[in-house]
Amino acid sequence: MEEKPRPLIVPAKWGLPYAEDEVEPAIQREQSYIVAFAVLTMIAWQTEIGTLALMPFTLLATWFHEMAHGLTAAALGADFDRLVIYANGSGFAEYSGRLGGVGQAIVAAMGLLGPTIAGCLMIIAARSRRATRWGLLVLGLVLAISTVIWVRSIAGWIVLPLFAVTAFAIAVRGNERWQRIAVEFLGVQGAVSVYQDLGYLFSPGGVVGGQFVLSDTGRIAQALLLPYWFWGGAITIAIVAMVWKSLQIAGRY
Repeated sequence: MEEKPRPLIVPAKWGLPYAEDEVEPAIQREQSYIVAFAVLTMIAWQTEIGTLALMPFTLLATWFHEMAHGLTAAALGADFDRLVIYANGSGFAEYSGRLGGVGQAIVAAMGLLGPTIAGCLMIIAARSRRATRWGLLVLGLVLAISTVIWVRSIAGWIVLPLFAVTAFAIAVRGNERWQRIAVEFLGVQGAVSVYQDLGYLFSPGGVVGGQFVLSDTGRIAQALLLPYWFWGGAITIAIVAMVWKSLQIAGRY
């Protein structure tokens, strides 16, 4: 008797065949591990010891967040002057120009949603090897360019190039499995980077250097009237929905 060929299905966009009965369960397991690590990362970030233990990923989360602020401000007509990342994981994006209340609210919102959008695009890129390699190459390129143009801190100069080199190395030298794991892992880390400090997300702001400084949700609330906790909750729901849907798309072969 002739052995029946194993079923193949083809991703609609990229045309790369995969064996459904072998590949899909393995990818689902990989995604489960990646999501579990992301959840543990968010929990660890709420403690000083956890933040220190995960310092490279803490600094990467700060980069995602502050880059989203700076690039959004630049897109709205402001000048993105510099990005500072401190060794303790804090940081800021400095920009100049008049944006108005609504413009500042948009910049604040994109600092929270921008990393998730970028991260979800990377997760979806895992649908094919070509898109996966390009996702890693683009991430490495953005990390390298931003370090040269905007980053103005020693911690950023040390850690960000290491992530860039790692992304380039996996894109060029890694096998298909490790490329897929890397792009999904980095994508999920970017998507959850907003939860580096839950207290910040669900607070109106805090005192810095003797002055009260609005949080991102506090700034949104100031411009759009509804309270900061509403925007923190709405953004959380949006992030969870986007990550869930992108993982679903990436794992659908």
